[in-house]
Amino acid sequence: MMDAAITEDLVFVPHGARQVEPGATGMRLVVTASSAGTIFEWYDFFIYGTLASIVGKTFFPAGNPTLQVLLVWAGFAAGFGFRPLGAILFGYLGDRFGRKYTFLATVTLMGIATAGMGVIPSAASIGIAAPIIVVSLRILQGLAVGGEFGGALIYVAEHSPVHKRGSFTSIIQAAGLGGFVLSLVVVLACKAVMPDVTWAGWGWRVPFLLSFGLLGVSLWMRLKLSESPVFQAMKEEGRLAKNPFVESFTYPGNGKRLFIALFGIAAGMNVIIYTAGFFSLNFLKSTMRMSDTAAEIIVGVSAVVGIAFYILFGRLSDRIGRKPLIVWGYALTLVLLFPIFWTIGSYANPGMAEAARKAPIVVTGPDCSYSPFSSEQPTRCGKMLADLSGSGVAFKHVQGADLVVSVGGKPIPLDSYNWYDRTARGQQLQAWLRNAGYHLAKVKPSLKNSLAIIAAMLLLFALVGAIFGPVAALLTEMFPARIRYSSLSIPYHIGAGYFGGFLPLIAAYIVARTGDPYAGLWYTWIVVALALPVALWGLESGVARPDVGGETANRRPNLDPSPSLS
Repeated sequence: MMDAAITEDLVFVPHGARQVEPGATGMRLVVTASSAGTIFEWYDFFIYGTLASIVGKTFFPAGNPTLQVLLVWAGFAAGFGFRPLGAILFGYLGDRFGRKYTFLATVTLMGIATAGMGVIPSAASIGIAAPIIVVSLRILQGLAVGGEFGGALIYVAEHSPVHKRGSFTSIIQAAGLGGFVLSLVVVLACKAVMPDVTWAGWGWRVPFLLSFGLLGVSLWMRLKLSESPVFQAMKEEGRLAKNPFVESFTYPGNGKRLFIALFGIAAGMNVIIYTAGFFSLNFLKSTMRMSDTAAEIIVGVSAVVGIAFYILFGRLSDRIGRKPLIVWGYALTLVLLFPIFWTIGSYANPGMAEAARKAPIVVTGPDCSYSPFSSEQPTRCGKMLADLSGSGVAFKHVQGADLVVSVGGKPIPLDSYNWYDRTARGQQLQAWLRNAGYHLAKVKPSLKNSLAIIAAMLLLFALVGAIFGPVAALLTEMFPARIRYSSLSIPYHIGAGYFGGFLPLIAAYIVARTGDPYAGLWYTWIVVALALPVALWGLESGVARPDVGGETANRRPNLDPSPSLS
């Protein structure tokens, strides 16, 4: 048995808090203001990834298409890498000084950093200073989002009635995906009203600058909110944590909870959602050579419909519990991940898929060391692998005594290959590939094929929803109220920052090294395979009940959500 102090802290409502639920108007304001701010903040964070190709050309010119892609995703990962530090910093502030003003600070920092990206001169104008400034602003974004997401989840959960906690917090989860959708909508709208030359020249900066306006709306809405009733009760009783970061690791039983939250929830969940979002978008644009606009519309439509799965599974978790949905979501992901993307690839660019089947590319040779991070490779075999990787076609490498490149079993004439001019040999290679049936121009899929891709994407988003929808309620119910902001945010953002945020970079590297456009999915598969047994072992079954005294991590009495919203 736990001692009385520990049991009291584990319950969702601190001792002495009144068991009063907010009215419908008050709850609508809590959810609307929190979710709107979350949408805008994730829009700010995701717009970089949505405009990755333009960001690469403007700020990371490398003369090597593969290296440029990797540099862009390295900048993307930099923001994620600093999310755990933001979780520590703002988690401390949230547990010490309150939920409301902490996520007011995070949304302000995010808005300023994002808008700043819209005014950075290009690398052609200021040289190496451009990518340095971009990465610096991404770091500020990472700090901000490290404090924002946990704060919004906790704020809504601490206002929600127990029997609707999964339902209400799933709206915040859906708002995160809504930020990704908003980034796609804004990009498509800007491209629709601007000539191509304007968009390429300066119009792409508009989505970044729009962040100033979104920041104003976020602050206006969130200033209307009062402090969390749970935090208010702890403050009145003098039971706030003195050092939430330290207590997160020393509080009895919390080490196990942190381990489960990181490896059983955050890691697996985030690799799946970033596979559904940025990996799939980049897969369509780059690997499958689909037109950017078509890819953005398809992924955007899928994500909009996919939002419904978040709310559906969040509500279902209030009835059957959080664990079954998360475990089944993981298990089905392991079974369906590769078939889903094989389906997407076959419909996205049937000509490319058919060419790869009829005329497979095989590189045979010695000294085939190849580093995607090098601007030029030292050996001829390495140069050929780099050129094929930059062309975005699938290929296979086997060891051999002499360098031979065959397309459909027929060797190509390497004697005439211009080994010392990357641009010239790239043109030669593309001419050979076109003659072998590889259509390297951007394609626009038919309506029938687009619908087939959307259907496959919706299955992927359903898997995301099964895991992501219940997670906010689950995480807030796992941790003691006095250190909830820190304890939730730290493992969540380590999982999101390092397992999820580095996914595009790691997946792109794996694809570049192997020549297999689907090989990057193995990263997702392996992380999910590790998360599944941890979730099975560590998560508790059942649903949160208001009549249980709080002796387990997810069976707690209802909280006291104060209706005092001004």
